[in-house]
Amino acid sequence: RMPWLVIAGLLAGCETMGYYAQSIDGHLRLMHDQEPVSELVDAEDTPPELRERLLLVGKIRDFATRELGLPDNNSYRSYVDIGRSHVVWAVVAAPELSLEAKTWCFLFAGCVSYRGYFSQTSAEAYGDKLAQQGYDVYVGGVPAYSTLGWFDDPLPSSVVYWPEPRLAGLIFHELAHQVVYVKDDSGFNEAFAVTVEREGVRRWLTAQGGAGMKAARERSERFQDDFLDLVFATRGQLRDVYDSPRSDPEKRREKARIFAEMRSRYAQMKAGWEGDNRYDRWFAAGLNNARVASVATYHDLVPGFEALLARHQGRMASFYAEVAEWAELPREDRRRRLASAAHLGRAKAEEVVSLEGAGAGDPRPRLPLKAAVTGR
Repeated sequence: RMPWLVIAGLLAGCETMGYYAQSIDGHLRLMHDQEPVSELVDAEDTPPELRERLLLVGKIRDFATRELGLPDNNSYRSYVDIGRSHVVWAVVAAPELSLEAKTWCFLFAGCVSYRGYFSQTSAEAYGDKLAQQGYDVYVGGVPAYSTLGWFDDPLPSSVVYWPEPRLAGLIFHELAHQVVYVKDDSGFNEAFAVTVEREGVRRWLTAQGGAGMKAARERSERFQDDFLDLVFATRGQLRDVYDSPRSDPEKRREKARIFAEMRSRYAQMKAGWEGDNRYDRWFAAGLNNARVASVATYHDLVPGFEALLARHQGRMASFYAEVAEWAELPREDRRRRLASAAHLGRAKAEEVVSLEGAGAGDPRPRLPLKAAVTGR
């Protein structure tokens, strides 16, 4: 999930008119085809299963504003049948021997580390062009996007039948982009939205009182944390190789070895996941620098945001206010504050574990896992 201010491409002078045209046309088609959720719920010809899901969407949307302080507008109060599995396709690229993702710059959205297409064919063609230039490339489907509050975003059919926690998380995530968005800092924006998403889903499941669903979500978060630890550990290994004085052929050999080792470690890790294979497709699509970079964009800074939210004792309004203050700071100052928050959060979590005793449950502190791996 990622914010796509599709109209912004109009004034990005270095891009092609073809890209502008597909962005504008794709978005306007969605806006034209959307229907209010309330009208679809009342319509006699709405399939019962869809009606039930739209009623659920309405409850989630109301919860987002009432309990999480997210914008009270018409975003995700309309629905659009897109007739396909993804609404846009994202292209992410990184140099062959670097983890620094390529960026594209737009007037309102600033510089972002991905480029979106409403056509899978067009996305793959652009990805092939970048690969021919020597980049590692990842092209992936995106099920929903945010226009950052410039439009009332509809809920696409690509997500309406998702499991309840995942659907709720998506709505919370996309609405969070309307609360705080910093030009030229994808990592900050996505990690903030992921933090709101995770906190929102926890509160939603608690409010619903579904013990089974809550347990499933906790298990899912544990598997995700294991996966992220593996990705960030691999990134550290790759960074050491790329920053070394070795020759390019040596770096390429080490790169291949590290990715092979990553696959092996995933297989070992998955053996303890009770049959869960959610990341099999991620590995099957091929490993390269762009895939590692795309994960980092979303999760690298989450520990700092989660520690900051804990410092505000879960009060969303004051949390948003401080994040908005940080958003006004220079990029490096934002990073330092997030690193400091993550460090303090890790120390506090370790103190709690020490007091509770190592024998009770899973002794690993949940907040600082990625910070511990990355050293940030």
